[in-house]
Amino acid sequence: MATELTDTQTDRSSLSVEGQVFEITKSVTFEAAHFMGGKPVGHPYRNLHGHSFRLSATVAGTVKPREEWVQDFSDLTEILQATANKLDHCLLNEIEGLDVPTLERICLWAANDLKPSLPRLKSVSLERPSLNEVCRLVVAD
Repeated sequence: MATELTDTQTDRSSLSVEGQVFEITKSVTFEAAHFMGGKPVGHPYRNLHGHSFRLSATVAGTVKPREEWVQDFSDLTEILQATANKLDHCLLNEIEGLDVPTLERICLWAANDLKPSLPRLKSVSLERPSLNEVCRLVVAD
């Protein structure tokens, strides 16, 4: 059910976040190389090449009394950066589970790495900004 918004100019109590459900998202970046070995000779994806990636995680939840937030962005950044660091400046094909390093597989790999530390994880996105490509995984509860 959507939250009904009130006029914050006349009703200051409407700014209480307590009990509201929010989604927050944090992004970090990393650089990595890969190749698609199953492609035919001459196909450009078959050659070793690299990308700049943006990894984002969205968590959702109710704002708890006296906390004023769903999750501390500093904690979320630390957790997300730890996952990105496992991929940064690596040959993705050499990471277990990423022998075929498509955006979908990297996104799923990252979600599996994040989930133990982020129990309220709702989605993970992996982007290649220079190519305007985004892969988003909605995480089941």
